Amino acid sequence: MKENVLDVLMYLFENYMSDDIEFDTDEESLRVELQEAGFQSIEISKAFEWLEGLVALQDFPEKLLLVNTNSLRVYTDEEIEKVDLDARGFLMFLEQAGVLDHHTREMVIDRVMALDEDEIDIEQLKWVTLMVLFNQPGREAAFAWMEDLVFEEAPGIVH
Repeated sequence: MKENVLDVLMYLFENYMSDDIEFDTDEESLRVELQEAGFQSIEISKAFEWLEGLVALQDFPEKLLLVNTNSLRVYTDEEIEKVDLDARGFLMFLEQAGVLDHHTREMVIDRVMALDEDEIDIEQLKWVTLMVLFNQPGREAAFAWMEDLVFEEAPGIVH
């Protein structure tokens, strides 16, 4: 049986967030399908809450800290515990490469912290980043680059 919120989110992303699929399924139908796929009700509920949190960040970006684009991000003790040095370095790489800006970086960190995981590895961080970038206006190239990276194709340079 599948047990983790990120697994539920990845399943939803892989099966419903494609440009080729019309998304007209209601939440209750999705819950039933997810249970049939082997996910537990509690994890499904947490995944929907996670997605609602992401939508809230997209709708109200002022909920995130206002950041000077020339500032250095200092992580809290809780963030350091959850996001190890390699993953924090990867976030910095994504920002320097133009895949993330300060706003989307903060969205990724917020969504990572909202997961019920003690630690997040780089592969999990890639998925969270992909989900955050999915509906960000003007970030289509960054999303495509990240999608290539997640699905282990050779990513090119983001323009």
